[in-house]
Amino acid sequence: TLSVVGETGDTTSYETKTDALVLQNLMDELKEDGFTYSGNESEYGLMVDTINGVRADYTLDGAYWSFYVNDAYCNYGIAEQPVNDGDAFSIVYTPAQ
Repeated sequence: TLSVVGETGDTTSYETKTDALVLQNLMDELKEDGFTYSGNESEYGLMVDTINGVRADYTLDGAYWSFYVNDAYCNYGIAEQPVNDGDAFSIVYTPAQ
């Protein structure tokens, strides 16, 4: 499962069966279901700034997208975050504090 919690708290969930080894592969597979994402490459990998057309611009207003697996903050970038059977991922719009 991958759930996206948007800027207004609205949630969109995607249920899928996958053989993806990392989160980015799963996200790519979900494009067939209307899921979109983009960002900029950095020394740490892809820094995602837009999910389903909603941009979180840290440099503009301090907002960013938080990534969670099984309710715990992801410790890896999307190109390295492992996907295991039964995992539930969340991507949450996080405004400036």
